[in-house]
Amino acid sequence: MNIKKYIPANIALFIYGFENSWISPMSKILQSDQSPAGEPLSDYAISWIASVMCFAAVFGTSAYAYMADRFGRKIAVMALLYPQAISWALKLYPTIITLTLSRIFGGLAAGGCFNIVPMYVKEISQDSIRGTLGSLLILSQNLGVLFMYIIGAYLDYYTVQWSIIGIPIVTAILMLKAPEAPAYLVKVGKMDEAHATVAFLRGLDADDKRVLEEVDRMKKEEDTFQSLPKVELKSLFTDERWRRSVIIFLIAGTIHGWSGAYAIMVYALTLLTYASSDFVISPEVQSFSFPIVMICACLLLAVFIERVGRKRLLVAAYAASGISFGILATSLLTRDSGLVPGWLPLVAMIVNVFAYAGGVSSLTYIILTEVFNFQIRAKVMGTIVTYIWFLESLQLLIYAPISKIFGYSTLFYMFTIINFIGMTFVLIYVPETKGRSEEEVQRIIRGGRKNEL
Repeated sequence: MNIKKYIPANIALFIYGFENSWISPMSKILQSDQSPAGEPLSDYAISWIASVMCFAAVFGTSAYAYMADRFGRKIAVMALLYPQAISWALKLYPTIITLTLSRIFGGLAAGGCFNIVPMYVKEISQDSIRGTLGSLLILSQNLGVLFMYIIGAYLDYYTVQWSIIGIPIVTAILMLKAPEAPAYLVKVGKMDEAHATVAFLRGLDADDKRVLEEVDRMKKEEDTFQSLPKVELKSLFTDERWRRSVIIFLIAGTIHGWSGAYAIMVYALTLLTYASSDFVISPEVQSFSFPIVMICACLLLAVFIERVGRKRLLVAAYAASGISFGILATSLLTRDSGLVPGWLPLVAMIVNVFAYAGGVSSLTYIILTEVFNFQIRAKVMGTIVTYIWFLESLQLLIYAPISKIFGYSTLFYMFTIINFIGMTFVLIYVPETKGRSEEEVQRIIRGGRKNEL
């Protein structure tokens, strides 16, 4: 396996990791007396700047889904990088307006990152390694989070922005030599290019039997699809072939969107300052543990995903997330009693982000790409990922008011319940997709086979 073939697309998620975690180290700088914005930004302004990225992602997801089907997966990946570059350029002139615009551009790209990049990587990879490559996507994001936490803690505001702005520009140039997804080439009738691309990706000759068989399978799937009526968005909910699958993953998306870990990562520094006020290690240094743990979780996922399977790991991840939220909520509820050691909230948050990075987030998207065939994958993923982004934007908006009115413990007990609901739902309804074709997975969902753990 030549990993270099897959790196350029992953860099889009690496840059998203910067954008996603930018608000955590930068909020302290922007609210200081030496704020580069000219005056300290209020809590309300920071909250708005943080959440507007998710609102923009709602619109970006559908736009990139259309682009992937109309112009190809490769073009869609390249198109992620331009708004990312604009986002970092706008941050060089910090005002409430420019920072809001920068997060909007970053959000538009973010909306496509978890839609287009997993789709592209899945369609250029072999079935035997698609789980491993899918886990590397989340690893790329987490590396971005780690570097942002580090440079955000030790570099000044403008140095941080200048150090990142060139990455999407260079990556867009590298993507010019990246291959198009073979399934898309078959879809638009470019059979010779499809044979050549599969041969390149697999390290084989274009006339190798394995290449011919793989492209022939794609062609048969495309011919079958063309013989059927065109799939409209509403038919995903009315057609019996897809309705149950779409409903299952909309529910799974609801649980994912309200699982709570995303808010912890965005407001990491603020929460650590509150939860570990008596801990000897500073909150800034504590925050480094989050991306490091997330990276370790992704590496472990890459090792075990093809051995253990997707479903078992996702069930375990929701269980660990629920337990950690329960411990965190109880720790915060009793923090003034002196009975809770100062390190316990930090450990609970570390377990939570480990479960999120190594399971709740990554496995949800990996399974989603493996359930629907390539003809409708872009439409379904666009719909579900848009929905998830909308829920996560609401999660960020309610985080501050609920925590202030009812306390952190109430909010985290709510997340505890949601994660245990997620564990139960996955156990009962979500199929194991390891080593199975989309058709076989669909038969399991429709009741043709036992949905085993």
